[in-house]
Amino acid sequence: MANAWKRDKPTQFYQSKTICLLITSTLLFLTFFVYLTNQPSNPNPNPNLFFKTQFPFYPIPPFDCLKCPQSHPVIANLVEGLKYPFLYSLSDLGTLPDKPHKNIVRMLKGKLFRKPDISVTIQEVLGRFKKSGERGNGLVVDVGANVGMASFAAAAMGFRVLAFEPVFENLQRVCDGIYFNRVGDLVTVFNAAASDHNGNITFHKLVGRLDNSAVSATGAKMAFKSNEEIALQVRSIPLDEVIPESEPVVLIKIDVQGWEYHVLKGASKLLSRKGSEAPYLIYEEDERLLQASNSSAKEIRDFLHSVGYSHCTQHGTDAHCTKSG
Repeated sequence: MANAWKRDKPTQFYQSKTICLLITSTLLFLTFFVYLTNQPSNPNPNPNLFFKTQFPFYPIPPFDCLKCPQSHPVIANLVEGLKYPFLYSLSDLGTLPDKPHKNIVRMLKGKLFRKPDISVTIQEVLGRFKKSGERGNGLVVDVGANVGMASFAAAAMGFRVLAFEPVFENLQRVCDGIYFNRVGDLVTVFNAAASDHNGNITFHKLVGRLDNSAVSATGAKMAFKSNEEIALQVRSIPLDEVIPESEPVVLIKIDVQGWEYHVLKGASKLLSRKGSEAPYLIYEEDERLLQASNSSAKEIRDFLHSVGYSHCTQHGTDAHCTKSG
């Protein structure tokens, strides 16, 4: 009997091994099946392509940073002295090598980038909303985003951002910042100028000073003298056509070198929201730039009053406006 058992032992061993292999194969198959059935039907490798909102699509496609040619050189550093810090990718390098940008000099000295006023302002305003627990899930709209100083100040606090910027070189830097700050799921950027009509608009870009590009050629040159000016057609779209009524908006920041009135007119529905549902408004109110675009501070204030913004205060060249209640 013992000899018979020994003869059958290899058979039992191979049978056990076969059963183990069958169980393992079955488990692997089930795991793979569960993985496949849980994958989205149209997986999106770019978190910046689509924006998590109740609105299923945008009337214009967001700018795809993954398809954007990389800007060179990339010079980035942390911005100093902010409660919610972020990395900033420099676009204006200055006149190299004779007169480099002040932030390049600071970085070579081991210092952080100098904090811009708008980043401080954005975080102070949004900080008040976070502290009070009011509209913490609201959207921040950055019109004239430039290289993202306002956008990333908001995203660093966890706010969702829609950014509008028509200058390609600035868009490259915004894409840098989206990558450096890991905020592709928070910041959606559009290669467009917000305005009061849907279509195209002539935009004037100054070579060497992209932060002063503007719709008005006079406004573009007002703060920076340049002999190199490029006129180009850019997409324009009203904010009312991008942001649905169901989307809460906590703050709108507008800095468009004198085109502010047209941006505000294109957001009349958004600005007509009642009481605390109306967004906090920050816009540049520089009379010289406004007049260069055939507008005025009075025209803007009258319009804002007509949609219920009864309280505006001046902060340098910026105006802060709110609704009571």
